[in-house]
Amino acid sequence: MNWFYIAWRNLGAKKLQTSLSLILLAFGVGMVSLLMLSEKQLRDTFDRNIQDIDLVLGAKGSPLQLILANVYHIDAPTGNIRLADAEKVMRHPYIAEGIPLAYGDNYRGFRIVGSTPAYPAHYHAELAEGTLWELPFEVVVGSKVAEEAGLGLGDTFFSAHGLQDETDVHTDKTFVVKGVLQESRSVMDQLILCNIETIWQVHGDDETVADADREITAVLLKKRNPLAVLTIPNTIRDTNMQVALPSIEINRLTQNFGIGMTTLRTIALLIMFLSFASIFISVYDSLLARRYELALMRTMGASPVGLYLLLLLEGGLLSLGGTLLGLAISRGGMVILAQMVEDKFRYDWESLGLLPMEWALAAMAIFVGLIAAAIPGISALRIDISRTLSDS
Repeated sequence: MNWFYIAWRNLGAKKLQTSLSLILLAFGVGMVSLLMLSEKQLRDTFDRNIQDIDLVLGAKGSPLQLILANVYHIDAPTGNIRLADAEKVMRHPYIAEGIPLAYGDNYRGFRIVGSTPAYPAHYHAELAEGTLWELPFEVVVGSKVAEEAGLGLGDTFFSAHGLQDETDVHTDKTFVVKGVLQESRSVMDQLILCNIETIWQVHGDDETVADADREITAVLLKKRNPLAVLTIPNTIRDTNMQVALPSIEINRLTQNFGIGMTTLRTIALLIMFLSFASIFISVYDSLLARRYELALMRTMGASPVGLYLLLLLEGGLLSLGGTLLGLAISRGGMVILAQMVEDKFRYDWESLGLLPMEWALAAMAIFVGLIAAAIPGISALRIDISRTLSDS
């Protein structure tokens, strides 16, 4: 006998019950899978952009806001700090390197950030064409900026005041593109880079402004000595500055984010449990409705083990179909979520491959589905042929 064909026909004969079991399992697997994918993408995005940044120096305020604004560029800065005060920290013997940042303007929503060549070098961003900036108002654009804003070598543009607004345009200051960066899948892809003098001049600070009065937005610090974490806060106690530890703040953010993810994962697992119960009921109901049919199959030569495997195959097909459908649903959801993240924060979430944890999820879903079918299937081994045929 072709057990696979028979199992397939039996499932097709109960379209409503089969569809309900498939939908429940697919929805549960899809939710858990989507949560796994989004957590990995979020973690990878944080890790790629936080690399080797031990401390962030900026104006007092929310430490998390300081990290999000100056490392990931997805929030407003907490304020400005005096360059002279920042340089004292950068020269501290416990600090190996400091990368100053200054910004406040944008072009079509892309931030214009003043810094030093050490900034793109820190992220191993290489030029696709052109050269780095040398003079004020010369800029290097990230790959996403070049693609979406249509900027190339030699192009000129005007900046707008603020990080998103494009109404207050500085038409008296012309920027020129000197270079385009290769895609690095880091924050460099979405920034327009220039020297700090450009940021000062575009806001009206000329060479007559004393160095002691010049301000920047933040400094990305790499420590030479672990004691810097304890020492630096004491050295800036009497200033308007603070230091934040990216690793701590991001861990705190992901922990808070993880509470909601855990709740959603619990709901998804509950739905999966209901789907397994549905598979159990489906197989058990099929067994009760088809006792006469199964008894006839026994008289035609089918063994008890064969009937048991038939019911097991029905449950296996249900759980396999629901699992595959759930993984497909999670990919569709991930495409939508990735587009939302790109539109809002300009980060790319592209990976749609199966994660190791998803392989385990699929194996668990199929295994439990088989167990849900195996339990009522035991009755198939105990069918009394003569009584079943005489009672029907």
